[in-house]
Parts: sequence; structure tokens; C-alpha cells
Amino acid sequence: MIRIEHSDITKLAVDAIVNAANQVMLGGGGVDGAIHRAAGHELYEACLKVSEVRPGVRCPTGEARITPGFKLPAKFVIHTVGPVYRDGQHGEPEKLAGCYRNSLAVAIENGCKTVAFPCISTGVYGYPICDAAEIAVREVKAVLSDHLDLEVIFCCFSAGDKAVYESLVG
Repeated sequence: MIRIEHSDITKLAVDAIVNAANQVMLGGGGVDGAIHRAAGHELYEACLKVSEVRPGVRCPTGEARITPGFKLPAKFVIHTVGPVYRDGQHGEPEKLAGCYRNSLAVAIENGCKTVAFPCISTGVYGYPICDAAEIAVREVKAVLSDHLDLEVIFCCFSAGDKAVYESLVG
């Protein structure tokens, strides 16, 4: 099942929220900063313990990592790194699709039944919302076809983003 909400992802009482993180996973701006602030310093400490795959990279673009949610109502935070949008011709669609597939795989591995996603890469990373939402909905529907007990929430920060997702989910 897919739901679309216009709300603050840090307030959702779900099994997991997805963090649109950066590769170092130590907090940043936008939704990443909001999640780190709401979860408390323990989230920063947990992210520090995630092994680097190369210097300064704990989570490569398109992959996902999981930590506890600490002070959040969500049990877990799934960190994923979306691509910086250039022109859509440099692997951005495939990397963004990987964010959704890998985040859901991590959620399922950890027994999550409710997962909330923000609009990954559409903020400072510049991905056009219509293109990003199309990829998100396609990838989530593909996973849900095999996992009927899973509920995915697209948590939109703006009413305009919510309208885009609503037009695609129908």
C-alpha cells in the first residue's frame, strides 16, 4: 500500500524513515539535518560507527544503511544518498532508483512494515520533482508487488510535491 502525506517526516510513527543523507552520514542540511536534530546526538554517534567504504564515504550514492531512530518516533533511520542531478544523462536515474530499491531491501531485512520516504534528491541536489517522483513510485510499486504487507508513505514537505506524487499513484 502507498500513502502520500504532506507532513514532517521526523514526526511519523513508523517502523523506519528514510534519510536523504550525504555520503559521510554525519548530518547536513534539509531533511538530513532535520532528522539528525530530531533524533538527537546518538544518531550522529551511531553514524560514526558505520564503516567507511573509502575515506569520507560511509554510504555511496544509491546504497542504504540503517541505524536506530533514537529520539524519533520511528524505530529506524534508513540512510540513502541520492544523486546530484546534472542533466539526467550521467547515471542519475539508475542511482536514484537504487536509493528506493536498497532502502526497501534494508527495511524488509529488518522486519519493517511501514516505511516513510522524503523526496530524495529534489532539494539542494536539484533533481526535478516530476522525474524523481516517477522513479520513486515505479520502484516502490515494483517492490510492493512482492511484499503486500508493506506500507510505504511518500512524505512530502510541500503541497506541490504531494500533488505530483498523487498524480502518479492514482
